[in-house]
Amino acid sequence: MKLKSLKLLLATLTLGLATAFPVANAAGSSVELKDAQVDLDNKLSMARGAKYYANYCMGCHSLKFSRYNRVATDLGLDDESIKSIIFTRDEDDVMSKSGSLMISAIPSKDAANWFGTAPPDLSLVARSRKSGDWIYSYLTSFYKDDSRPFGVNNLVFENVGMPHVLQELQGMQELEVHDDGHGHVTKTLKLAEPGKMSVGEFDQLAKDLTNFLVYVGEPAQLHRTYYGILTLLFLFVFFIVAYLLKKEFWKDIH
Repeated sequence: MKLKSLKLLLATLTLGLATAFPVANAAGSSVELKDAQVDLDNKLSMARGAKYYANYCMGCHSLKFSRYNRVATDLGLDDESIKSIIFTRDEDDVMSKSGSLMISAIPSKDAANWFGTAPPDLSLVARSRKSGDWIYSYLTSFYKDDSRPFGVNNLVFENVGMPHVLQELQGMQELEVHDDGHGHVTKTLKLAEPGKMSVGEFDQLAKDLTNFLVYVGEPAQLHRTYYGILTLLFLFVFFIVAYLLKKEFWKDIH
């Protein structure tokens, strides 16, 4: 009986895994992601990303694990710079302070009523997507789609449920589908309506936002190299001391 139960359990687990993987793959994207060239040594880029995020993203998307003053300290922003991106208020309609969490301006209940679901918090989006490449590709892959509620779709996130909030800067892209007649379909995007920024300027904006969100996902990354060097120096000094101590202990034996 125990052997039969074990076989039944293994069969159930195998079936569960077999059905789970197609679902996981379907939720992803088959589009080749672009290289974001994430650079966490470029604090100026991350500071620009923080400004863009506050102006264009934080109206809906919180960063509930981050505080304004921590971001300011890590990115080298002065008080005036950090105050210029604080525009949210708490439930009592009191303006957020520099020590406040970076919560979106729209209450979750109102957002759910307006958009059908509450916009997700983006604190860990870079970690959940494994890298900044997904974020960068997503930001640059909106295109016109009149069949969607907000008139846009996204190559990386099919049937996306949000507007293209950066449209005034990027402009509007159109989807071009190429079929070679042998079952191989290629999708590309072409800029149809220019925005306020050039292609290069918007590309840099997307990289700035990506750098910022990768930093937000794990702020300790900024200090990891520093502490790593200190650890290696400590181990080097410790090795020398240990070697000299060993020689002192063994000199009478030899």
